[in-house]
Amino acid sequence: MKDGKYVVLCVDDDPDFLETTTIFLEANDYAVTTASSAEEGVKVYKDINPDLVIVDLMMEEVDSGTNLAKELKLSGNTAPVYMLSSVGDQLNMNINFSELGLRGVFQKPLDIKNVLATIRTALGQ
Repeated sequence: MKDGKYVVLCVDDDPDFLETTTIFLEANDYAVTTASSAEEGVKVYKDINPDLVIVDLMMEEVDSGTNLAKELKLSGNTAPVYMLSSVGDQLNMNINFSELGLRGVFQKPLDIKNVLATIRTALGQ
């Protein structure tokens, strides 16, 4: 937590998506930190120790999102991690959530009400 707010780390290489996500999360009383690559995401994660992480599946490299999730799990991460995907239900058939340490997947474009409800539940609000 930072200043009484849960901290959410959003990792995505799309600056417009990061800006939009930051706006709606901050409007709902979350502190948001962003990173535009998996490599930057790891560094920021270590610096801020977020309460929840949202990471895009496909960024600068096709598997960078899954690699970031694996790295967080190996580092002992206890924060809920959600993957962002625009590939639809095929992701559920191709990825082992527990192997990656994921709590779930958010489909792009985001259903803001669903995302907020999921985050609140994950953080015990």
